Amino acid sequence: MPQALPTWLTPQQFFQAVEEMRAVVGKEWVVSEDGPALRSYRDAFSPEEDDVFLPSAVVAPDGVEQIQKILKIANDYRVPLWTISSGKNFAYGGPAPRKAGHVVLDLKRMNRIIEVNEEFGYALVEPGVTYFQLYEYIQKKGYKLWIDCAAPGWGSVLGNTLEHGVGYTPYGDHYMMHCGMEVVLADGTLLRTGQGSLPGTQCWQLFQYGFGPVLDGIFTQSNFGVVTKMGIWLMPEPPGYMPFMITYEREEDLHAITEAVRPLKVNMLIPNGAFTVGLLWEASIKTTRAQYGDPKKPLPESAMKKLMADHKLGMWNFYAALYGPKPMMDNTFKVVRDALGAIPGAKFYFDEDRKGDPSWDYRVKLMRGIPNMTEFNMSNWVPGAGAHVDFSPISPTRGDDAMRQYQMIKTRANEYGFDYIGEFAVGWRDMHHVFSLTFDRSDADERRRARELFNVLIDEAAQAGYGEYRTHLAFMDKIAGTYNWNDGALWKLHHRLKDALDPNGILAPGKMGIWPKHMREENV
Repeated sequence: MPQALPTWLTPQQFFQAVEEMRAVVGKEWVVSEDGPALRSYRDAFSPEEDDVFLPSAVVAPDGVEQIQKILKIANDYRVPLWTISSGKNFAYGGPAPRKAGHVVLDLKRMNRIIEVNEEFGYALVEPGVTYFQLYEYIQKKGYKLWIDCAAPGWGSVLGNTLEHGVGYTPYGDHYMMHCGMEVVLADGTLLRTGQGSLPGTQCWQLFQYGFGPVLDGIFTQSNFGVVTKMGIWLMPEPPGYMPFMITYEREEDLHAITEAVRPLKVNMLIPNGAFTVGLLWEASIKTTRAQYGDPKKPLPESAMKKLMADHKLGMWNFYAALYGPKPMMDNTFKVVRDALGAIPGAKFYFDEDRKGDPSWDYRVKLMRGIPNMTEFNMSNWVPGAGAHVDFSPISPTRGDDAMRQYQMIKTRANEYGFDYIGEFAVGWRDMHHVFSLTFDRSDADERRRARELFNVLIDEAAQAGYGEYRTHLAFMDKIAGTYNWNDGALWKLHHRLKDALDPNGILAPGKMGIWPKHMREENV
């Protein structure tokens, strides 16, 4: 018997629904008894206790027809389903549902690479396809194509795109590079977006728009449908690749770095997803806090200086790359060097300078689309059961804003007993500022302080005009509440869409603060 069920479901109704789902997918693809198999769907990095987000069951279909049958059963019994692609969305909730007792709809078995087209540079994939899988497939086929991957290579290509994830090559804005979706609505209706709605289409993965409104976006970070296929554009292998790193010694250099980077990015002289990375983010890949200070307290300035000296790092470490023919890269790099090298103390590094450095190696791989798992070493920074949740506000690519966010987050983190471990992912005109709140999950007091800090940061960022682009399960409602211009008109529209497309509220209740009508009063 599961530890929790939705309040409107009796145990008899739940077990009947589960038995009907077993008949659809096979008994080996349904888990409903509390035990190791079910608990593997907990959030391993949660700042809460395991049971807060523990599902009542898991069902793993293998195709659209099985999904449609499961949705019919879920509608018949009003069983809430939390859809995951691979369940690797760590720091944001992993495979766990928004509420204890909900059923996880695990799409991991749907892991077919339907097509990779070298001529036009695209792939069509199912939800369970991982970055590792797509990369290995392309290598085996010998295609001259690069993928763009998230830092953890075990994640889903489709799932990361739906969560607005970003990467490291010139194709780093994953949603911008998607092209065409297949979606099952809550009532079982199957549709294709864009050119895919034309029978016999020749252009589903070539042109993002169709005829009429563009609906793809409503199926990202939402609970309006189950995406079963997605096209993603792939980067043709360039004739040359020049990764580089620049270190800066002072905290205040963040202002000058950001001001120098903005015109380079807007004019696409730096074409890829560039990153301005804090000292401790880089250090945590290859060392621990205990090696440089008290394992339970933020590092003092003296320890920071020793870290910098020991590992040839700066307080800020800027990573980017150039792509193309060597003469073109050489000419562009002169402009980049003049701009970013004008900041006093700037030191440039290339591949020959940092052989065997794990933090350099994994960044170089990511900027050329080679998936890996190195970044998870960060969890070893703290003693015990290392975990992290990410606070991710958007910033203008402007020095004043970067410094304001950095100082606000670092000050509050230190007050609550945590290090500032952060980076700025520089897009065309914005930066994703990711603060990795790293804590010992086995320590109840650290979990409490992590929750309190996160809630304070949400409030202070919103007051300063900065909104988060993504968040952990525990904070979805609070962050949704900060997007409240004109009396919350946008979330009111989200709820109108939810009521129209999913009247029984079976799909991912509470996803990004979007609740079905029968759960809205208690949660909104």
